[in-house]
Amino acid sequence: MRKHHLAFIAVCGAALDGGATPALAGDGVKTAGEILRIALPLAAGGYSLYREDYDGVLQLTVSEVFAEGTSLVLQHFIKERRPDKSDWHSFPSDSAAVAFSAASYLQIRYGWDYGLPAYAVAAFVGYSRVEAKKHHWGDVLAGAVLGWGASEITTIRYSNFKITATPGFAETPLGFSLSANW
Repeated sequence: MRKHHLAFIAVCGAALDGGATPALAGDGVKTAGEILRIALPLAAGGYSLYREDYDGVLQLTVSEVFAEGTSLVLQHFIKERRPDKSDWHSFPSDSAAVAFSAASYLQIRYGWDYGLPAYAVAAFVGYSRVEAKKHHWGDVLAGAVLGWGASEITTIRYSNFKITATPGFAETPLGFSLSANW
C-alpha cells in the first residue's frame, strides 16, 4: 500500500510542476488556487491511470463534467455579482465545484489517506477564490457541496477484490478450486 501512496505523491508533484513556480511569485494565492484547481483533478486522474483503474477515470470524468456543467448553468440563471464587480456569475464557485469533486472522488474511491490531503487542497482553492475577490464564502460553500454531491452520485469505492474458480481435475474428477484476492 505504501507504493500507492508514493505514486500518488509523485503524480501530485508532476501535476504541480507545470512551470508554474515563477507565476506564483507574482500573483500569490490567486495563481496558486488557479493552478491547483486544474492540478487536483489531473492528479486524481493520473493516480487512477497509474493504478490502471479505468472505471475510476470514467467516474472522475463524469463527476467533473457534472460539477462544472451544473455550476456554469446555475451561474447563468442565478445572478450574483462577484466581489470585484467584474460580472454577475459569482454563484456557485465552479472552481470550488471542480476541486471538491476531485477531492471527494479520491476520498470515496481510495479512502481518507488520499481524500484528506485532497480536501485540504480543495479548501485552499476555495480560499484563493475568496481572497482574489472572485467569490463570496457562500459561493465557495455551494460549489463545494455541488462538487461533493457530484462525486457521491458518480463514484464507487475501489476494490481489486477478485474471485476466480478453476477446475480441480488433478485431485478429483469433479472438484474445483476457489480463490479470492484483495
